[in-house]
Amino acid sequence: MHLNGAKVTHRQKAWHVDFFGDAGEQLTVRLPEAAALSEEDAIDRARKMMVQLTPFGTRGGEPSLNRYDSLSNGNFDHDQPPFVVKH
Repeated sequence: MHLNGAKVTHRQKAWHVDFFGDAGEQLTVRLPEAAALSEEDAIDRARKMMVQLTPFGTRGGEPSLNRYDSLSNGNFDHDQPPFVVKH
C-alpha cells in the first residue's frame, strides 16, 4: 500500500485514523481518546501501531506458504493458547 493521505476524526470517545492508499485501499486505526492529545498525535500513534504489526506473518516480506501459514502465529507450544484471527 502506497500511502496517499490520512484523515482523523474524533467520535464516541475514540480517535479514528483513516489511511488511504493510491490503489483505493483504506485502513482504519481506532485509538482510545486517552492515547492522543491531538490529531497529529493520533496519526503518529496509529503509524507506530502499524509498524509494530508489520513483522507478523511476513516471512521476511515474502507471502505465506499456504492458508495454515497465513493464519499461524508460529506458536507450536501446546500449553499456550493460539492467536485468535477475527474477520
